[in-house]
Amino acid sequence: MNECNSISATPQSQAIAYLRQSLRDGVSWPKALMQSMALWTVPEEMYEGTRLVYLIGFEAFDWLALANRLCAEARDLIPADELETLLFTGRFPKSVPESDFKDILGSDKYSAYLNFFYGVEVEMALQHAVESEVEKRFYAGGRQYVADHMDAAYQRIYRSSRAELLAAHRDDWGRPHRPIASMTEIKEFTYWLFKRRLRVSDKAKIASDTRKGIAALDSTAHVPDEAGALAS
Repeated sequence: MNECNSISATPQSQAIAYLRQSLRDGVSWPKALMQSMALWTVPEEMYEGTRLVYLIGFEAFDWLALANRLCAEARDLIPADELETLLFTGRFPKSVPESDFKDILGSDKYSAYLNFFYGVEVEMALQHAVESEVEKRFYAGGRQYVADHMDAAYQRIYRSSRAELLAAHRDDWGRPHRPIASMTEIKEFTYWLFKRRLRVSDKAKIASDTRKGIAALDSTAHVPDEAGALAS
């Protein structure tokens, strides 16, 4: 019996089976992957002993995490160089227009993807940009070397220290107070910080910080057509 039609098949196995069958049928791998992501309904799972979260904060769709998960099941059917480019840069081949990504995922998933773009990717870029600004001003003032300027950057962006914010995040989510151990936890914390920044900042600062974050993104990063909505 085809795995896609099995009554006992999980949502995960159905999406994986669809991906592999589509690739065997000659569907281009980007289209087959996007269609499989559209079929995926599980927000998180335990996979090989690791907690994987595809919907950060129940709102932000980490599409690359899901793409990595799906492609791990079909590496034998996808060109290795193109897959490596996708997973490291977030870019499909140039032949895939942004509109296809939006149309195939559907409005709900695409909206959640934009939440991830602004709330995780842009937010991380903003943190690094402000940390770099703090570092440059520190050296320009002739002060001695300090290895970590992150806390000063957090004070400028979020008006509180990283330790205080992390403790508040863990309290909100009922998480144990221990060192962050995974990239998933970092993404969840970052998205929480993004939502906090929207609450505590005025509109002008939100727009300014968002522009700074987008500008700081690496030139190879995937930037959606809608980027800039919060920056204007």
